[in-house]
Amino acid sequence: GYALLWAAVIGSIVKIALAEATGRYHLATGSTILEGWRSLGRWTSWYFGIYILLWGFVYGGTAMSATALPLSALFPDVLPFWAWGGLSGLLGAAFVLLNRYAIFEAAMKLFIGVMFVVVVGLAILVVPDAGAAVGGLVPRLPDGSVIYTLGLIGGVGGTITLAAYGYWVNAKGWHTPAWIGMMRFDNRVAYIVTGIFVVAMLIVGAELLHAAQISLASGDRGLLDLEAVLAKRFGPRVATVFLIGFVATTFSSILGVWQGVSLLFADFARNLRGTHAAGDRSDLETSPAFRFYVLWLTFPPMILLTLGQPFALIIAYGAFGAFFMPFLALTLVWLLNGRAVPREYRSGWLSNLLLALASILFLVLCAHQVGSML
Repeated sequence: GYALLWAAVIGSIVKIALAEATGRYHLATGSTILEGWRSLGRWTSWYFGIYILLWGFVYGGTAMSATALPLSALFPDVLPFWAWGGLSGLLGAAFVLLNRYAIFEAAMKLFIGVMFVVVVGLAILVVPDAGAAVGGLVPRLPDGSVIYTLGLIGGVGGTITLAAYGYWVNAKGWHTPAWIGMMRFDNRVAYIVTGIFVVAMLIVGAELLHAAQISLASGDRGLLDLEAVLAKRFGPRVATVFLIGFVATTFSSILGVWQGVSLLFADFARNLRGTHAAGDRSDLETSPAFRFYVLWLTFPPMILLTLGQPFALIIAYGAFGAFFMPFLALTLVWLLNGRAVPREYRSGWLSNLLLALASILFLVLCAHQVGSML
């Protein structure tokens, strides 16, 4: 029901702190987060290099499968499921490779606007229980829900793409500490919108699924079960609008990762060579490493589409995320309290507190994930 609304709010606050820290490091030092990690020792390059390749393979299959779900429901007789997934990956790759950041940002705004309007509109349409929603803002843990709650907090607003935020800040032309105030405003607006979206999705789930005792935790249809409930209650047009919002949500995730994480990989490859000036990121989008990672996200993971298990892939992606977030949170604490950051831009008590809490949260999730695999 509404029991975990408070966790969505906490998750948004945690991600505000993490993304702000990433953006502040780029602006305050003039270095990229990859350069910062490399300054902490070669172990960071080994960890990140192995992780980003494994994660990209799993995420590529996850994102394409998730996008294929609503497309195959909207056009059931046009293409098989695996073909819709492969086509969505190819379209995302072509768009990212043929366009620069400004066009990418405009497309992301469009897709995010569609998904936000659709999901918030559905939350209003189902008439939320105001009393229960307010009660859901009071922290409590239903029996057996600790790990699910931590997963919800950790899952709001991305994992590895948080590290890409500094590159997007720079791509907008923000390069000096004078832009930190604008970056913080941009980041807060983004995660307030994200928080509203997640809360709206929880409201839809509480009113349509929890009330009807329907679970999405099995099978390979995932949120398509919700489409069936919407069609029964509000008619096929509302169900179709939901599927359009579903496509906008998942395809925006393809674009965001294909572009943002490829920038991370391109900077990683350049740092390994060590032939560039510190902070120089002018050619990342046109580098061979950027193109390689876009294609890595697209073609090898198509093998996973043949499994026909998108729900299982999404769970596997969530598991992989647990191994990156402790690394990001702990290294940001280390970097933003170090000498490389001018004193006035180092983390204050609030930033350090939130980053420390995030570190603990993600270490618990990571430990649980390791324990579940043993």
